[in-house]
Amino acid sequence: MKVLISQKAPSNLKAYQSLEEKYGVQVEFHPFFLIEPLSAKEFRSQRINLPDYTAIVFSSRHAIDAYFKLCEDVRFKVPETMKYFCTTELVALYLQKHVVYRKRKIFFGDGTPQSVVALIGPKHKGEKFLVTTSAEGNTTPITSLFEKAGLDYTVSVLVKSVTQDLSGIMLENYGALVLYNPYDLKSLRASFPDFDLKSIPLISYGKGIAKALKEEGLSIAVEGPTPDIQSAAKAIDVFLSSK
Repeated sequence: MKVLISQKAPSNLKAYQSLEEKYGVQVEFHPFFLIEPLSAKEFRSQRINLPDYTAIVFSSRHAIDAYFKLCEDVRFKVPETMKYFCTTELVALYLQKHVVYRKRKIFFGDGTPQSVVALIGPKHKGEKFLVTTSAEGNTTPITSLFEKAGLDYTVSVLVKSVTQDLSGIMLENYGALVLYNPYDLKSLRASFPDFDLKSIPLISYGKGIAKALKEEGLSIAVEGPTPDIQSAAKAIDVFLSSK
């Protein structure tokens, strides 16, 4: 049996190699969509003036890369006084790719909108915030808290999801698909409009894709994350152990 995962291969394949040895399966990786930065022209349509902002909120590494690329494209030199508020430590550490990491200007939460607003508190309330997101992102959880706290903010789209042509993949050769994002499903539908997705077991990892699959009336063989399923590899393990 072959299992297809809708992402690029991670740097550490140990968990998947263990699955291959344990069950005699073959795990393959292929990204179903790509995240691309907006062009300067696309960004300008939002009518946002980057120099107006003294603080920025990041929830992904893609948004960080897109922001600094955009700054280069529009010839905006990011001031050293800029403050960065990140949803997680992993995202915050990624800033080292672009700026000198200083704790006095880089802050990170625990992955929740509440933790980001708590970091801001009274001390940084006077900043003007740029809240970054993707074209498909939902910023309501954090912006509602910003409004409640009386913070000055603007939402800016920096990245977009672009579906990939998957027609070269022989879906019928796989015993299961692992999907992470609603865009995975969108790419599948675009590339295989006549393929019956009910004929192949679907493993979901993420609330968004689980919701998208259920809305289309598609069954989910294994759904994660859960307290017992904290990785896609574990979800595959649970699926294969039931066979």
